[in-house]
Amino acid sequence: MHTESVKSLFLAWQAPNRLWFPVGRLEADNTQPLFVFEYTKGALKAQKDAGFKPLVAFPEFDRRYESPELFPLFKNRVLNPHRKDFLDYLQTLDLDPAHQDPLQILAITGGERQTDSFEVFPKIEKNPDNSFCCRFFLHGLRHVSEDAQRRALSLHMGEPLRVSLELNNPVTGVAIQLTTDDYHFIGWAPRYLVSDLLGAICACPKVQGRVVRVNELGVPLSRRVLIELSGSFPPNFEPMSGPECQAIH
Repeated sequence: MHTESVKSLFLAWQAPNRLWFPVGRLEADNTQPLFVFEYTKGALKAQKDAGFKPLVAFPEFDRRYESPELFPLFKNRVLNPHRKDFLDYLQTLDLDPAHQDPLQILAITGGERQTDSFEVFPKIEKNPDNSFCCRFFLHGLRHVSEDAQRRALSLHMGEPLRVSLELNNPVTGVAIQLTTDDYHFIGWAPRYLVSDLLGAICACPKVQGRVVRVNELGVPLSRRVLIELSGSFPPNFEPMSGPECQAIH
């Protein structure tokens, strides 16, 4: 099971025009019980382009917010650990019950809720040897054909996946497609990975995917197929380092 620690998450906001903006960053200090939230410069762009306003819980753009406990905005996006089905929930995420890290849960699930326009996504870390590895649930199963759905849900643990570039996606323009080893298209990688994966694919094209697990019926379609991508970034490339991801403060 997956036990890697997650230290940074970004908060993304979907504007009424359906565009997404990274607007904040959550940091966890593993040496002490401390969580830090700061708005990123993406919030200023969202304010200018789409009317984004500071959240009630974080009313000032240029302030650093600290708490010994996870802020409710994020905590409420994780299933309550006292629920009877919590251990089953962790199993669907391929997480070790002995390491119940809410940031790790959010990094995989995205913390999506039907009641607001926010999601979270993890900061992709580059290892000392320039390699990277990230996990996410297959995106777009609702929007692919029935044949593609059947093929996706028949995947098995460890099955390799191919990674390819789509240049004319009707929603996002550029997208990252995932296909089986026998070239059945099954869905997409999350949009927040596209920019960094482009940098990786162009310089080091050996980006590969694999199936971590396929969850059974009863689990929402958005959490049925857990994927892992791995590869290498160019030596001088730092993922998720653009202005929209940098803190205002």
